[in-house]
Amino acid sequence: MKNIDKYAEPSNGIDRYAVLGNPIAHSKSPQIHAAFAKQTSQNISYEAILVPLDGFEATVRDLIAKGYKGANVTVPFKLEAYLRVMNKPSGRAMDAEAVNTLLFSDEEIGGDNTDGTGLVRDIKQNLGVNIANKRVLLLGAGGAAEGVLHPLLEESPTLLVIANRTLDKARSMVKKVLVKDKYRAFNLTSNAFDDIAHQQFDIVINATSAGLTDATLPIPDSVFAPNCLAYDMMYGRETPFMRQAKEAGTTVADGLGMLVEQAAEAFFIWRGVRPQTAPVIAMLRNN
Repeated sequence: MKNIDKYAEPSNGIDRYAVLGNPIAHSKSPQIHAAFAKQTSQNISYEAILVPLDGFEATVRDLIAKGYKGANVTVPFKLEAYLRVMNKPSGRAMDAEAVNTLLFSDEEIGGDNTDGTGLVRDIKQNLGVNIANKRVLLLGAGGAAEGVLHPLLEESPTLLVIANRTLDKARSMVKKVLVKDKYRAFNLTSNAFDDIAHQQFDIVINATSAGLTDATLPIPDSVFAPNCLAYDMMYGRETPFMRQAKEAGTTVADGLGMLVEQAAEAFFIWRGVRPQTAPVIAMLRNN
């Protein structure tokens, strides 16, 4: 990890990239992109940069001046990247209203969001679970949930319910989708946690930050239908949500595959080459 005032000048022949966040020491992105570069014979470097909370825009401008080609963006800068830094948003960025991938070219700063694509690819390709025609429960209505909502809807689930402690936030997410996609027939609804007790789902995705504090979510075991997939977007620990689902006899997955898949999509945006993700996921699991 490097502080903002210590990152290197570009080297001849090497395209430089970085991940920007605060905190950032925990990031696995440098490992992932180093593995992608080796696998695809791309001459790049990739580093983690700790950005002051009030210094994100200045950091991006400085990276561009130093010849960097792009950057990943993590907590807490995804909204700022969308609102204040990038000037060429992708459709995915506009849907999520957040940016986790920046591409620097000439006078443009492209902004994209690969989180939802990463989640969908992990569920479908790595876990072998189709989302189409399934009942999906998305827990949480914060930035993580917003980042994956549209890609999940694009998979045509039979039903997608957003459940949140604060019902108004879940309703706001639904309203934004229905206004933006008013000509499309999404079966999308919102509930408070208390209102899902008598419903069952084929895929339950935890997009809350409850796992960071080992907090238990107020959801009953009955939400897990037979053969359900319980997916926690967090990785690196067994969260109370994962323990509950496992004790209920449900198949459980964490978000490590999503992390690698969203990184692979960013790598493709930057380099035009799509790396294989399975060996990188295995490498991280074994470390």
